[in-house]
Amino acid sequence: MTFDPGGRIDPGRASRGGGGGRRGVAVGGGIGGLLLLLVGAYFGVDLSGITGGQQASSGGGQQGQAVSGDEAFQDCTSGQAANEDVDCRVIATAESLDAVWGQLLPGEYAPPQLTLFTGAVSTACGDATSEVGPFYCPGDRTAYFDTAFFQELTDRFGASGGPLAQEYVVAHEFGHAVQDQQGLLAAVQGDRAGADSAAVRSELQADCFAGVWAHHAASTPDPDTGRPLLQPLTQTDVSDALSAAASVGDDRIQEAATGRTDPETYTHGTAEQRQRWFSTGYDSGDPGTCDTSAAQL
Repeated sequence: MTFDPGGRIDPGRASRGGGGGRRGVAVGGGIGGLLLLLVGAYFGVDLSGITGGQQASSGGGQQGQAVSGDEAFQDCTSGQAANEDVDCRVIATAESLDAVWGQLLPGEYAPPQLTLFTGAVSTACGDATSEVGPFYCPGDRTAYFDTAFFQELTDRFGASGGPLAQEYVVAHEFGHAVQDQQGLLAAVQGDRAGADSAAVRSELQADCFAGVWAHHAASTPDPDTGRPLLQPLTQTDVSDALSAAASVGDDRIQEAATGRTDPETYTHGTAEQRQRWFSTGYDSGDPGTCDTSAAQL
């Protein structure tokens, strides 16, 4: 999905680095961290301590002072920059998501904070490394991204790549922010693994919310300019997003790591489920179709 080259984006939408705050449990992500946790589950070893904060920790120590977006991303001011630079693309996608969800949930949606980091970051959900993958932390209501992950998505997990594949990842994490604001994350705390678990249902709903955003992105005007930030999707764009969704299915990741799958350890859903729920949101454009709480997954 290509951004309107003449569109304006605000570099202050994101910050570089971060840390501190009240405790919470990170949701989303699930790439390197999930892979380690799955291997640990097979051998009866708790590896959560080396996944960089998949579980909540004290949320203490700073990794360093956060740098404001105006300073850290000063070149991210246009749609053209978003088409050329991955950091700018994440920021522009966040602004598009803000516009879409602000229109779909007027008076309810509050833009989450956005932090881009390299290597490691301190959050209210604990200290995280890039191995965890992108994630949303309810404790500080922030979506975190190390954009090096997008290359890993292609090289390590076999996604086709392409801009919408990256934008899907951002939209998925913002889907968790929507869940947080709607009070839908509490159920995940006590039911965090299994093919029919609340964790899987939460992740599939976030995939569906990402599809809802994709449905509306090219027709929702930016409040500042009056025109959409994104140009209409092509079939290649949609294929890229579906490829990204499939590549991070629990079954795909487990098979790559161990040669077999164990549904009792699923936390995000299978490749087929992730594609199907993204498509449900994309085809309907209606968040109401994303109720996974009692659906047949």
